[in-house]
Amino acid sequence: MQRIMKAVTAVACLASTGIAAVVPAVSRRAETVKIMPLGDSITGSPGCWRALLWQQLQNAGITNTDFVGSLPGDGCGFEYDSENEGHGGILATNIVAQNQLPPWLESAQPDIVMVHLGTNDAWSNVETAKIIETHSTLVDQMRESNPNMVILLAQIIPMNPTNCNGCGPRVEEFNSAVAEWAPTKSTEESPIVIVDCFTGFDTGTDTGDGVHPNEAGNEKIANSWFEPLSEAIKQVGG
Repeated sequence: MQRIMKAVTAVACLASTGIAAVVPAVSRRAETVKIMPLGDSITGSPGCWRALLWQQLQNAGITNTDFVGSLPGDGCGFEYDSENEGHGGILATNIVAQNQLPPWLESAQPDIVMVHLGTNDAWSNVETAKIIETHSTLVDQMRESNPNMVILLAQIIPMNPTNCNGCGPRVEEFNSAVAEWAPTKSTEESPIVIVDCFTGFDTGTDTGDGVHPNEAGNEKIANSWFEPLSEAIKQVGG
């Protein structure tokens, strides 16, 4: 069995960068791989990057998947596997404070969790150290649900809303902290893979309001997830 590298793999946001995703091999096999997208409105409403991502997987012949979560997806122009845990307006810190994740995990039983959280925490001026502490708790809860959980963790997209001048720098600070923290939390049994959704994403051209992705932004986010997710699916599902 191939040994897992404890180092976290950073994945470029745009497929055109040519940087390949590498998910450490672990001893796990699932006939159908359950995937939970976890986040806020960027993930959930409508979150059409998830539809594009699902379509990319289908086109690549990766069909042994089941996207899971308590929320249905919105219409994105075609039928797709849309379940998710993308809750509009939610803060990562509130998910922990209200102990919301454990019942979601218990219901969905995911093998892989895709995390894009921290936007609303930054908007609410939550200290970066607190957001990272929250992510650590979330990871612990995921591993309690599944000791072999594969965690794909986003360096979140930039934000520049008109009513929050400090949001942009706070997102950058958070993303830098994620890059430092994640390798210390990653394990052989439950690797954390950093997914860089920040690089190459332009709030001026890729959002309609400085925060939420438009069509171009959805394509970039889908591209950012495709390689690391497809590699994780192969590792989990064979």
